[in-house]
Amino acid sequence: GGLGEGDEGDKNTPVTMNDLDFLTGSRGGGNNSSDRVAAAVDDIGNKLLGASNNPKLEQDILRRSLKLSGNVKEQIKSLEDQLFDVEGQTQEEKDEEAREQSAHDANGREKVMLSQRVHESTRALRASVGDGLRKNHSYGGGAAGGGGELLKKPQPTSQHAEIEPSLEDMRPTSLRFKLLSLVGLTLFIMLLLFAVLALGTLAVGPPLQPSGEYRILEAQVGNDFWKYYDFYAGKDSAGSNGYINYVSREDADTLGIAEVVTEEVPKERMIQVYEEGDPRVNEDLLAEDLAFLDQLNRKKADEEQDKEDSEVEVKESSEDKVTGGSRQLLPGMASIDDLPPPKLEPFNPNPATPDTANTSPTETFVIMSSSPTKSGPRNSLRLEGRRRFNRGLFIIDLRHMPAGCGTWPAFWLTDEANWPVNGEIDIVEGVNYQDTAKTALHSTKECIMDDVPEGSKTGSWDTSVGIPNKKTGIPDMTFRYAQNCFVYDPHQWLNQGCVATDLKSEGRSLGMPLNANGGGVYALEWDPVNHHVRTWVFSPHGRVPRNLREALRTATEEEEGKRVAPDTNQWGLPYGHFPIGEGTNCPSGHFRNMRLVINLAFCGSVSGNRYFMDCPEQFQKYKTCNEYVASEPEELKEAYWKIRGVYIYERAWERRWT
Repeated sequence: GGLGEGDEGDKNTPVTMNDLDFLTGSRGGGNNSSDRVAAAVDDIGNKLLGASNNPKLEQDILRRSLKLSGNVKEQIKSLEDQLFDVEGQTQEEKDEEAREQSAHDANGREKVMLSQRVHESTRALRASVGDGLRKNHSYGGGAAGGGGELLKKPQPTSQHAEIEPSLEDMRPTSLRFKLLSLVGLTLFIMLLLFAVLALGTLAVGPPLQPSGEYRILEAQVGNDFWKYYDFYAGKDSAGSNGYINYVSREDADTLGIAEVVTEEVPKERMIQVYEEGDPRVNEDLLAEDLAFLDQLNRKKADEEQDKEDSEVEVKESSEDKVTGGSRQLLPGMASIDDLPPPKLEPFNPNPATPDTANTSPTETFVIMSSSPTKSGPRNSLRLEGRRRFNRGLFIIDLRHMPAGCGTWPAFWLTDEANWPVNGEIDIVEGVNYQDTAKTALHSTKECIMDDVPEGSKTGSWDTSVGIPNKKTGIPDMTFRYAQNCFVYDPHQWLNQGCVATDLKSEGRSLGMPLNANGGGVYALEWDPVNHHVRTWVFSPHGRVPRNLREALRTATEEEEGKRVAPDTNQWGLPYGHFPIGEGTNCPSGHFRNMRLVINLAFCGSVSGNRYFMDCPEQFQKYKTCNEYVASEPEELKEAYWKIRGVYIYERAWERRWT
């Protein structure tokens, strides 16, 4: 019968297969809990100790134990046969195969651990039987409590127990192995992708970028000028609020305020063209501009000294710098008076014909003006370009621009439907009697021009002083430069933006002084790839750099090989330099998807608000700008555009790494 808790006192009950089954977990408590195993071993020990007085029973127990032990051995051997091929293998080969099986075969590990548990159970039984028999012979029966020795955990003697790691030993190693494998695989994939990308880039070459030389995109001249624009008809925008009515193309033709005229170029309009190498022309414009900057710096230093002495010194320095420091005569010339006279020719004449080749050159101009109305606001023009731009070189060649009290002309880039998100760039803008060129950028937040490279421009910044405090209304008299392009910056005038002003030709680069000089050429370079917006003004036309002059002369040539590409690096320093794009404090995304606009407004939010300051004489008679304009003053006859041409270039796409 089986051995239970109540059989502890029965020393004569033989040890049966049921006892071994219970001990190994094959019957009864299948979970083989430690308490039940300990109790079973104690009962077997008590039976063995009780059998010490009966030799016959002792032999029977030994025989049965050996028989049961043989059965367990057969089971172990069966498992070993499944896991190992013991035929012809040495002990070292068995050990090596066990290690390989344990490391790489999860199913094999499970079998080995099962075999280990069976071996341990068998060894425990053998140890229990052997200890009982030894104690029986040594102590002559001993006490029943001596069976407690059977509870000691036997040391593993099986070769598998020595070779195979436990589950606890295997788990950390397995996790570490998996982790290292994942890391290695990730690094390998990254290196592989990098290699593929590098090889692909080398095979394809550098990316395409608009970084090549400039190529003409639009040459807006003559009667073709109008096809590049739409005529906006209606009132001015609420933001500008000009005192005007913009009219359609048909109405403009009827009113005679949009026309194209061809004129013979008078001698006084000819420019002096020097032969190459003539010392009277300073083609080294960069050196001239650097000399101008040096003059400004010296002037600032001299202001700390005596006024009279500083003025003399600046004058002498200026005379020195303008001549470039030396005047090399041409070979065979004894003095400057021996130099040949320069040629006189029109700046940008119409293509020559056999009849007019050398006798009467002509130029064609676009005229845009205004006309009065009975209701007061003047009829005027607003031309909106049909093409959108994200970069480019924009040039306007003028002979006359609107000027005078109440006028507000502009040549600018904007995306009015998404203003100020997509920005605004004012290339030419004049108000009332202003006489110095300015360029302004308008944007949303985070576009500040406080990182302009030293010595990169000849101009300065507009100022913002006297801005009323929003809470108290008290003017803030802190002196600040207008370097924040954000239209709602609290420390600048509303929509002032960042404004660059011309210094080199200050007082003669806009409005009436410009017109008196016969006009001039304005150029703006919007170049996100090279991280800048730059702007120039050249007046009179004799000051236009040779490269720019030749570019405009040849812009309408049908054959590309006959056109001269403008090179802004040959024009000297700009008066305005605005860093934009990567590595600057103004992302280039502030300016995009804009189109050209040419318009002529009167009064409004700028000219009208400055009327009392800029037009003090008119203010004495007419208290508002609108009243003055409605009176049809004679001065408004000067309010017209006379444009030789508008030229738009874009850089060619080319492959380059940077």
